[in-house]
Amino acid sequence: MPHLKLFLLALSFYTRLPVPKDQDYKKLPQASIYLPLVGWVVGGLSGLCFYLVNMLWMQSTAVIVALICGILLTGAFHEDGFADVCDGFGGGYDKRRILEIMKDSQIGAYGALGLVLLMFLKISLLSTMPAASVPLLLLAGHSISRFQPLLLMREYDYARTDNNKSNAAVYKPNTQDLLFAGTLALLPLLLLPLLCSLAIPLIQLVNWRLGCYFYSHIGGYTGDCLGTSQQVAEVIFYLTVSALWTFT
Repeated sequence: MPHLKLFLLALSFYTRLPVPKDQDYKKLPQASIYLPLVGWVVGGLSGLCFYLVNMLWMQSTAVIVALICGILLTGAFHEDGFADVCDGFGGGYDKRRILEIMKDSQIGAYGALGLVLLMFLKISLLSTMPAASVPLLLLAGHSISRFQPLLLMREYDYARTDNNKSNAAVYKPNTQDLLFAGTLALLPLLLLPLLCSLAIPLIQLVNWRLGCYFYSHIGGYTGDCLGTSQQVAEVIFYLTVSALWTFT
């Protein structure tokens, strides 16, 4: 039961799906290890959406609708973080200014362009994959990518020192937490060809470099940085799998 409660807590925070309202948000940090399982839900429902739409319309249309489904399920939670990071690191010149820009709720030119290009990249990649594999790729992509923020949380400190409501969600997963979350993240890969697992080293490399970049500029991470980590990892997974299938 404690595991179920933590999973429902993660589901209530990271998605807009209906869950029981009596959630203990003081335990939200511990619930973060269920992020990959949240990815199962979001990726699975997005994949189902793709499957149903693709029976009636062309694949690119089904991909767009599947992406819309994922955005509606999460309230663009991670995409919003990606846009804020684009604005902050694109327009900021020091730590104070970067954090200030990322805290601004208004989207700027860097954020808008970043989101548009990110969505175009996802659409172009998933539209050229074998249609039968897209639902499984969405499931795996959403799951694996949600493990990457946990690695940043383990390696770095939270960058903001002001009295911010996000401070309550700061958490450093221990080795047992990472093993548990990593297992959840990798399980969907069993449904795909073994070749797809070759995407994992590249995802880890890019996530490591992303963490180094954040650390060198702001001394750690913020919630927006974690959202960016998820979005970048998801795209890297699709890019790598597409390349592997093209050249093999």
